[in-house]
Amino acid sequence: MVVIAAVVVLLVDQVTKVWAVARLEGEPPVDVVGGVLLLTFVRNPGAAFSLGSGSTIFVSLIALVIVAVLMFRARNLRSVWWAIAIGGMIGGALGNLTDRVFREPGGLSGHVVDFLALPFWPVFNVADMAVVGSAILMIVLALLGVDFDGTRGTKSNSTDARDTDSAQGASA
Repeated sequence: MVVIAAVVVLLVDQVTKVWAVARLEGEPPVDVVGGVLLLTFVRNPGAAFSLGSGSTIFVSLIALVIVAVLMFRARNLRSVWWAIAIGGMIGGALGNLTDRVFREPGGLSGHVVDFLALPFWPVFNVADMAVVGSAILMIVLALLGVDFDGTRGTKSNSTDARDTDSAQGASA
């Protein structure tokens, strides 16, 4: 499931970016939903919110490390929700990393294509949505106590039960 989620996010991200380059570059913004959603074209040399434009290679290397760690961690996943969250995070990171490698000026310094704009928010893309959405899902899963194996906090409960049984056995 991790691989499926990652591939879907990566494909949707790259297809929408190819479309944005073909249809939006050099054009005025397109109002899609009454000023709430605009399609506009930006080549982002930086990281999130265009920050760190001089550190693109560093940002790219961090993205590679994050993808590697998430893929390693995903080896023993049995939770569908965690698989979707981790796959979405991997796909989003790979989507923007693909731009860093293959778009001008290239060599881990390429500019990321952003094209979605909301009021009072920086322009973003599908990969950005996947990363943020996956992070939110991970937080929700953690707050709900959903473990990577799909159980809900049963590990600590079973430990507590064993401790209680041990204490009762010792007092008897």
